[in-house]
Amino acid sequence: MAFVSSTRGARLARRMVGHRLHAWGHPYRGEVNHTVTLIAAELAANAVRHGHVRGRDFHVRLVEDAETLRIEVTDTRTERLPSPSGQEPPGDAESGRGLLIVAALATRWGVALRVDAPGKTVWAELGPA
Repeated sequence: MAFVSSTRGARLARRMVGHRLHAWGHPYRGEVNHTVTLIAAELAANAVRHGHVRGRDFHVRLVEDAETLRIEVTDTRTERLPSPSGQEPPGDAESGRGLLIVAALATRWGVALRVDAPGKTVWAELGPA
């Protein structure tokens, strides 16, 4: 799914992820839906805030197999890669905790550079360790 790189697009992405998960049998009020929707919200917000390129959308992809649920958020900026260092920002910082939330909720997460176009994909998975 493609979304306009704006706060409205990020909000719509989060809602669409929740709807898709519900359609796949993960009810809105269930733990899986809640967790993946929260991860989607953080990744989409990061794509809008740190990966925005004027006139370019960001993309969200959900994949589910027998054991793993994976969410991928792709934007068009390559020079701003998230760091999986896990360092918490200073206590008075107003941002910088999104990927800490993703790391705490996901079984694993990472970043992959796109090979077919400029940009990167930040992904997270829920499943067996």
